[in-house]
Amino acid sequence: MIPFIDLQAQRARLGQPLEDAILKVVRSGAYIMGPEIAEFERQLAAFGQAPYALSCGSGTEALVLPLMAWGIGPGDAIFCPSFTFAATAEAMPLVGASPVFVDIDPDTYNLDPQSLQAAIEAVKREGKLTPRAVIAVDLFGGPANYPAIARVAQKHGLKLISDSAQGFGCTLDGHHPIHWADVTTTSFFPAKPLGCYGDGGAVLCKDEGFHDLLVSLRVHGQAVKSDIAGKTFEHDPKYLNVRIGMNSRMDTIQAAVLLEKLKIFEDEIVARNRVADRYAQGLGDLVKTPTVQEGGVSVWAQYTIELEGRDDLGPHLREQGVPTAVYYPIPIHRQGVYSPYPVAPGGLPVTEAKAGQVISLPMHPYLSEDHQDQIVAAIRAFVKKNA
Repeated sequence: MIPFIDLQAQRARLGQPLEDAILKVVRSGAYIMGPEIAEFERQLAAFGQAPYALSCGSGTEALVLPLMAWGIGPGDAIFCPSFTFAATAEAMPLVGASPVFVDIDPDTYNLDPQSLQAAIEAVKREGKLTPRAVIAVDLFGGPANYPAIARVAQKHGLKLISDSAQGFGCTLDGHHPIHWADVTTTSFFPAKPLGCYGDGGAVLCKDEGFHDLLVSLRVHGQAVKSDIAGKTFEHDPKYLNVRIGMNSRMDTIQAAVLLEKLKIFEDEIVARNRVADRYAQGLGDLVKTPTVQEGGVSVWAQYTIELEGRDDLGPHLREQGVPTAVYYPIPIHRQGVYSPYPVAPGGLPVTEAKAGQVISLPMHPYLSEDHQDQIVAAIRAFVKKNA
């Protein structure tokens, strides 16, 4: 089988320096909040065009932390797409808030600003929930329409989170999503474009005071500099907990891995786009190939095509040694535990249609032209046979 994502090819490229970085942490004994954490946060903020970055335990917790910091909870509404991984919506009930599901743009698969506007107005009219925030998702690696989404959020006084778990590194007109969003969150799950060797996540933000609050919430609500300024203690303030938080520290080894991966990340984004361009050239006349927001650069977490007969294509490709994946066959609002939550007026027709048509192909920076030609040939043969 052709690898769907070839992490071993990347590991081979990183070579001995990666293994040395891991071993350095092992030998240091600083397994939690070691010096690599602070250095990684510094470099991550610089890469993502943000003043501050906070590492944390997972991409899910990266979404929860800002909601906690803003005091979002029961009775509050947060607007998000249903065509995304469950973690996007899961963050809201975890703080007691309600997701409100919004439809997507039919070309980019990202949050539709018009559906968002309609959903916010509907929630306000009903009066049962208080609109507080919007979570836009950079699905499959491409940036959402942040200028339009930010205008809607600002019009209604809502916070805007860029869920860049799949899209960290994507840009729109040269800007990272933090240019428009209040915070950007990401995941370092191993399969992500920038992934570690375990779980990990991060929050990028603009405000120092907000960053300090996230630092406190990340470690059990511990006191931070602003909490203890001008005060004296008979005990170590390390054990002073001033708010309810969580344990969301990223392991030092993961920071060491990510520091090495950051060195080649820009080059890998270029390589991913080269692979995407070859797919478009080989398939664009037969199937619907991905569309990136105008002015945008995708990091291509997945390369997702769209066609009728999707469910038959997967088995055909497996027989040819080509793995595939479907993201996502059941939209979140159709899953039982999320079905009680509101959806935008008129439902989510685009979301539901796309869920039955999309299929993702092997995508990584090290996909050889020979393997890609094999994939393209197998798809073309299937489409022509079933035309």
